[in-house]
Amino acid sequence: MQNLTSEARIQIAQQAREELARRSYRDYVERVHFGSYTHFRHTELICQHLQPIADGEQRFIMIEMPPRHGKSMTVTETFPSYYIGRNPGKRVIATSYADSLARKFGRLNRQKIEQFGQQLFGVEISSENAASNNWSLEGHHGGMIATGIGGSITGEGADLLLIDDPFKNAEEANSPTIREKVWAEWESTLSTRLHKGGSVIIIMTRWHEDDLIGRLLQRSPHDWIRLRLPAIAEDEDDLLGRKLGEALCPELGFDEEWAEKKKIEVGSRTWAALFQQRPAPESGTIIKREWWKFYRQAPSHFHEMLQSWDCTFKDADSSDYVVGQVWGRIGADKYLLDQVRAKMNLPATLQAIRTMSAKWPLAILKLIEDKANGPAVIQMLSREIAGLVAVNPEGGKVVRAQAVSPEIEAGNIFLPDPSIAPWIHDFIEECSMFPNGKYDDQVDAMTQALARWHIVEPEKFVVAPFIGGIKRG
Repeated sequence: MQNLTSEARIQIAQQAREELARRSYRDYVERVHFGSYTHFRHTELICQHLQPIADGEQRFIMIEMPPRHGKSMTVTETFPSYYIGRNPGKRVIATSYADSLARKFGRLNRQKIEQFGQQLFGVEISSENAASNNWSLEGHHGGMIATGIGGSITGEGADLLLIDDPFKNAEEANSPTIREKVWAEWESTLSTRLHKGGSVIIIMTRWHEDDLIGRLLQRSPHDWIRLRLPAIAEDEDDLLGRKLGEALCPELGFDEEWAEKKKIEVGSRTWAALFQQRPAPESGTIIKREWWKFYRQAPSHFHEMLQSWDCTFKDADSSDYVVGQVWGRIGADKYLLDQVRAKMNLPATLQAIRTMSAKWPLAILKLIEDKANGPAVIQMLSREIAGLVAVNPEGGKVVRAQAVSPEIEAGNIFLPDPSIAPWIHDFIEECSMFPNGKYDDQVDAMTQALARWHIVEPEKFVVAPFIGGIKRG
């Protein structure tokens, strides 16, 4: 190597880069973008899952990501050219909500074959079939067709079917007519074009729980690989190994500070769907959004007050969400007065109960579910704090929520207005998504409190002056 000329060394290095680009899709993406493409953790993960398809393995992959995180550039604009270059006899069908966007995908992949096909794979675009939306390889059967949803692919087949954002925006996704149109296109056209052993890649930003991915998860017989990549990590088994609350791609400016501002800007429901890939029914399922009543000033007196605690289901040394709520009742009306919700281990949970009890001394009854850390909490605080009562909830979570939902629908449940309790947005979102949401700890604490008053007869009016305040959850 020492005796080689500079020109020879450059040539050897060039050959090594080309070999890497041939063998590895990860390296191919960088190569064909002339150094203007930078990999991040999530794009590395996507490439890792796409590589087996190019290597001949059948896969069904769903990629759910927030906007502007490079999903189309990493997949739809680039992967078909690599797949066809590696497999010149294979056919690709790519589709999107608009024919113009699909044509763009076809054109960008054709350009990559024109620029790198001969050099990396020994293939080139056919001189007879080279349209941006329908092109083939010279001397091979392989090629790509790109069309909008509902476009003509009569007589065409696919070894790789790629669907990139079948819905343009929230308005389309919220339209039952358009959702049915997309589903019908999948059932009657797209899925029927897949050759035996063919693969499917669906790339979406989620807008609606009944979108294409939502229906496929319920109805498809295939074993889907689901790459759900929320803007902010919320799973302990996050696909990228992120810590809870960690951003997906801070390198692009989408860090935790951006996330906090964006959530306020777009609202909790849009944030959960568009950025976290957790779409929920607009009005809610068991508990409808429009049922809630709000107060800016809580009543000065209550018949009765209580605390309701949902403690962690983890061991004593770990941290998980713990929720403590304070409720007040006047006749049939119930008011959520305060809430604490945080990641707590057992010692932190004990201190939170002490703090809440000092803040709300008239909320003497303290309901604690008799599961997980509940028994330990009661045992350790029973000689220190009065009114700790173990609760064994009857029925499942859904049954309990259904039991209290008539009170919410009737307008008997009041929440603090978001102007005095910004955390109430997350509370409402969790209730609306229940039982399909990621978390249900706030719902559990609420149903535990409201269920208690189902079995207690309204007593004579007792003056219980309102003290304390609203704590951010």
